[in-house]
Amino acid sequence: MQKSRSYRDLDVWKLSIEVVKEVYDITAKFPASEVYGLTNQMRRSAISIPSNIAEGQGRKSNKIFCQYLDIAIGAVGELETQLIIAKEIGYITAEKLNSMLPILDRIRKMMRSLSCKLP
Repeated sequence: MQKSRSYRDLDVWKLSIEVVKEVYDITAKFPASEVYGLTNQMRRSAISIPSNIAEGQGRKSNKIFCQYLDIAIGAVGELETQLIIAKEIGYITAEKLNSMLPILDRIRKMMRSLSCKLP
């Protein structure tokens, strides 16, 4: 498989940018006391997903790109956990959590699929 000309061409990167925007919207409603806690952690996890895709795609080898995809997959798990915590402590609704989880699953599957296709 040929590498894309740019990470911006990757559907998984585009979808993960949408997740970042959604996480910013969600966390904007959190209490001010969470600005250095869960708000910061969730935003960092969300940002890590497209950032690692972009950084990895720009590297010289597909092996290194796969390593960055693995890091991004880990960030998906972190964000899922943080969303569950946010729901458990009453910062988001079950509906919001249930709308986000399938998107994160899709991103994870897209990255695993992309990783498997790299020589």
